Amino acid sequence: MSVFSAPDFRGHEQIVFVSEPASGLKAIIAIHSTRRGPSLGGCRFWAYPTEDAAIADALRLSRGMTYKSALAQLPLGGGKCVVLGGAAEVKTPDLLRALGKAIDRLGGRYITAEDIGVKPEDLRLVAEATPHVAGLPETSGDPSPMTALGVFAGIEAAVRHRLGAESVGGLTVAIQGLGAVGRSLAEQAHAAGARLVVADIRQDAVDAAVRELGAVPVPVDAIVAAEADVFAPCALGAILNDATIPSLRCAIVAGSANNQLARAEHGQALKGRDILYAPDYAINAGGIINIAHEDRRTGGYDRAGALVAVHRIGATLRDIFSRAEQEDRPTSEIADVMAEERLAEGPVT
Repeated sequence: MSVFSAPDFRGHEQIVFVSEPASGLKAIIAIHSTRRGPSLGGCRFWAYPTEDAAIADALRLSRGMTYKSALAQLPLGGGKCVVLGGAAEVKTPDLLRALGKAIDRLGGRYITAEDIGVKPEDLRLVAEATPHVAGLPETSGDPSPMTALGVFAGIEAAVRHRLGAESVGGLTVAIQGLGAVGRSLAEQAHAAGARLVVADIRQDAVDAAVRELGAVPVPVDAIVAAEADVFAPCALGAILNDATIPSLRCAIVAGSANNQLARAEHGQALKGRDILYAPDYAINAGGIINIAHEDRRTGGYDRAGALVAVHRIGATLRDIFSRAEQEDRPTSEIADVMAEERLAEGPVT
């Protein structure tokens, strides 16, 4: 596949293919934009079915990071690194150091962080070869709690807008995926009085949610059609597609997964069903907001400032929902427009 003619290529500044035979490293680093600042995005390990699938994921995720940072008004651009192979199969200390060397060769245009298959402790090994690493344990650490906090703030904004409810208390929230973010979100929703419906490929995670949070378990292939006020996708992307959108039985879709819409037109499909969609890169920005409050020159971290900024995700979504109603357009389109408007403003000073 030609990268320039790939369906997900959208004016990306740089695509780097990395190979380091000694460690077995095969990776793709996509830099979408550095217009507002250096590109930042996590590193993901995944056993992609094809190299084309890996390229597509890197292109989509990096562009999403550009929009995420712009919408959150951060002095950052968007990038992403995908490593071909599942973490359990290919991740080694030597491979992580080789990845650090590859990132360092980009001279600071790309800053890496945690994503699927990468833990803050892994980033220490990457950081042995490059300073262009964020989210180390001694700074902001694991971004998952902040991501979940932002998603919860977004859900609260959505239920106020769509249902006229002040909180999720008494509402049903269906959560797909009980990883670090999904589990934290479930805990927050439970504490606020929500009823939980959950699904995950890991039975132990489901059992724990049932035991500790009173959640109702459903099979993985049934969670999309679960009857709920809010459906929160917190697993992999492209969950909102031609097959799943007709089966949704919810008023709101608001979750942490990236690239939830399989195609752009699925935003219109949700609008056509009168389902309020919280655009993924707007609602799940808590992690990058948290990282943006690191001072990588001094090793400092402003947690209090990060918490204030993450809570502003609710206000951002309220703006998106209101403008979408005024212009009679899908929320996904409005989020893109707002992000592009902020990109046009240029670098953050």
